[in-house]
Amino acid sequence: MRARPLALLSTIAVSALLLTGCAGDSSPEPSPSTSDAAANADPCTQAVASGALTDSVKIEGEFGTPSTATFDQTQEVSDLQRTVVSEGDGADIEQGEYVAYAMSAFDAATGERLGDLGYADAEVLPQNVLANQTLAQVIGCVPIGSRIAAAFPAQEGAQGAQVYIIDVLRAVPTAAWGEPQAPVDGMPAVELAKDGEPSITMPKGDAPTGLKISVLKQGDGVEVADGDTTLLQYYGADWADGESFDSSWSKGEPLALPGNTYVPGFVQALAGQKVGSQVLVVIPPALGYGEDPDAHELGGKTLVFVVDILATMHAPAQQ
Repeated sequence: MRARPLALLSTIAVSALLLTGCAGDSSPEPSPSTSDAAANADPCTQAVASGALTDSVKIEGEFGTPSTATFDQTQEVSDLQRTVVSEGDGADIEQGEYVAYAMSAFDAATGERLGDLGYADAEVLPQNVLANQTLAQVIGCVPIGSRIAAAFPAQEGAQGAQVYIIDVLRAVPTAAWGEPQAPVDGMPAVELAKDGEPSITMPKGDAPTGLKISVLKQGDGVEVADGDTTLLQYYGADWADGESFDSSWSKGEPLALPGNTYVPGFVQALAGQKVGSQVLVVIPPALGYGEDPDAHELGGKTLVFVVDILATMHAPAQQ
């Protein structure tokens, strides 16, 4: 049985997913940019203090696996609290870093197990800790590999107070890290800056009439499936003049549209690709924004994208 929606998931993961769009009539656009104050905040100044409930938590189970927790169920939870149960030996979380985490949830009053998230096939997307106040309060100022007990107060009109065991799994790069592959003849040439941002040089000749996909870096992570929500970087350019019309790099953060609701050619380029990969795709108008230049500013254009696949979250199974 799948876990029911959890307070932490709704507060952090779902609200942090980037803006939705509809295939065929929406270009990729990320969520509003992080404020300078949040981006430059010290996670140690945001982390909340421990409390009587989280200090009482006892855990059975290994780090990185769903765990059993017992705690003092008589303690009221009026404010968010967290206790570092065990400190990892990884690097400290850095400014702007995306972090993968997993969690088990329990009812604070009864101890009932509510479910687990993030322990199998990336059910929770990595998040930028310093850009998300709630997440910074919970896992800020700890190294990778830490295990945390957190208690959330009851939400008005929703579930009661809950206790979470959170494992801070790993930092996720903001550029593809897979094995470089040989370029494909006839495809645009791609060069990467030191931070991974691409630039594209178009080949001479007419644009291809069909969809063209090549893998520039081969990752070894989870495969992107239909209906996934994928965290990615993208750089889009017009075949005709080579000019970029949109880029997550220029906006300063990766993008994740729930359900990967991009234009059809973009969706096809993601399908079956592995996390960590970088994909080059040439999209003809029929699989982009259509043939009519009056219907969309990118109508009638052949589009070229370089896409870095950073993480993917599978769609919930149908009950």
